[in-house]
Amino acid sequence: MKKLFFAAAFICAAFITSCNSAGADPKTTLVAFFDALSKKDIDGARKLATTDSKAMLDLIEMGMKMGNDNKDMEKYDKTKVEFGEPKIEGDKAIIPMKDKKSGEGTNFTLKKENGAWKVAFDKATMGGMAMDKMKEGGDSLSTGLDKLKDVNFDSLGDKMKDAMKGLEKLKDNKELQDLGKKLEDAMKEKN
Repeated sequence: MKKLFFAAAFICAAFITSCNSAGADPKTTLVAFFDALSKKDIDGARKLATTDSKAMLDLIEMGMKMGNDNKDMEKYDKTKVEFGEPKIEGDKAIIPMKDKKSGEGTNFTLKKENGAWKVAFDKATMGGMAMDKMKEGGDSLSTGLDKLKDVNFDSLGDKMKDAMKGLEKLKDNKELQDLGKKLEDAMKEKN
């Protein structure tokens, strides 16, 4: 009976330790996060991500609900990547990761929240990872990317919407339609 009690206590302790270990170590947390995403377990991934990551995970979940997730989620298959050792600086950890097939690498950022390591899967961090990846492409690309940092994408989007409205108005303009028809006829005659 004593052996049975100790065995049960050991199993319970091992279970509790494994449940809590994901937040205790940045690498374990990142692997568990990838595992959750590859299984399309967004709620599980949310538990392993920073609070700021909610919007990105909501986008992934929305894509899954619309059926756009099949190939995208394969990139989170933890068996297809190699996780490097974390470089920890205070409450921030950087973990290098490499795709086993292509050899391409990237760095994932984790942050401590409430004493546990969480994957920073927010817009700013993911954008920074993309910028770092693109900078590897060369100097002219990085110069162009540096210029993009100053672009106000919200106002650019508004201007694009205004331009589309203007184009819609032009589409209904009879004079432009006649001019377009004349140009089309002239092109046909030339050929």
